[in-house]
Amino acid sequence: MLGALSWTWLLRGAGMEMTAWEMSRAALFPHLGADAPMSMEPGSMPMEQGAMDAAGWSVGRAAMMVAMWWVMMIAMMLPSVAPMVLLHARAVRHGQRRGRIAPGPVPTVWFLAGYLLVWLGFSLAAVALQWLLERSGALSGTMLWSQSRWLSAGVLAAAALYQVSPLKGMCLAHCQAPAEYLSTHWRPGAIGALGMGIGHGAYCVGCCWALMALLFVGGVDEPRLDRRAGRLRAGRKLLPAGQAVSRIAALVLAVWAVATFLV
Repeated sequence: MLGALSWTWLLRGAGMEMTAWEMSRAALFPHLGADAPMSMEPGSMPMEQGAMDAAGWSVGRAAMMVAMWWVMMIAMMLPSVAPMVLLHARAVRHGQRRGRIAPGPVPTVWFLAGYLLVWLGFSLAAVALQWLLERSGALSGTMLWSQSRWLSAGVLAAAALYQVSPLKGMCLAHCQAPAEYLSTHWRPGAIGALGMGIGHGAYCVGCCWALMALLFVGGVDEPRLDRRAGRLRAGRKLLPAGQAVSRIAALVLAVWAVATFLV
C-alpha cells in the first residue's frame, strides 16, 4: 500500500507543478513549450524574434558556444577513442623498442590532437548552424532547444534514416576495427600521427554526427540527452551486434519523429 502511494505521488509530480507525464512530454516534445504563444510552423514566427536572439550574439558568446560544444564533444568521445589512442601508444612503444621510432610519447599526443581538431571543426559548424536556427526562430536562444515541430521532426527523421545508411555502416565498421585502421593508415612522425588522428576523427564524425544533431531537438545543454546518446554510441561501437543496435535506434528515432510531427 505504501509503495502504491509512493508511485502515485511520483507520477503526480512529487510536489512539483507538473505531473510525470507532463514533464516527460515536455522533454520529448520541447517545441510544445515554446515561449511564443503562436504556432511554430515555418513562417509563423515573426522574424523580429529570431533576429533579436541572433543579434544577442557577440564574438565572446560565439567563442563560449564553440568552447561549450567542443568540451561536450571531448567528454562524449574520449571514452570511445581511448582504445584507439592506447593501441597507437602501444604500437609507438613497440616501434621505439625496435629502434624504428624516436623515443618519447610525442606521436600519440599528435594523434590525439588531430582527433580533437576534427571535433573542433565540427563544433564550429554546429555553432554556425545554431546561430542560423536562432535567427530563424526555430531554436530557443535561451533554452537552446527546438521551438519548431518541423525542425524536431526533420532532425529525428534524418537521424533515423542515417542509422541504416551505407555510409554510416562503413564508418561504424571502421570504428569497430582500430587495429586495422592503424595497420593500413600508419604514417611515421608527428605529422603522420596528426594526419592519422584527423582521419580517424573524420570517421567518428561520420559515425556520430546524426546523434549529435539530436541536441538541437532536446537542448544543447541537456545532460540527460547527452548521457543517452553516449550510451547508444558506446553500445553500437563496443557490442558485437553494433549494426542491430543502430537498427533499433533507427526505429525508435523514426517513431519519435512521427510522434513529434503529430503532436
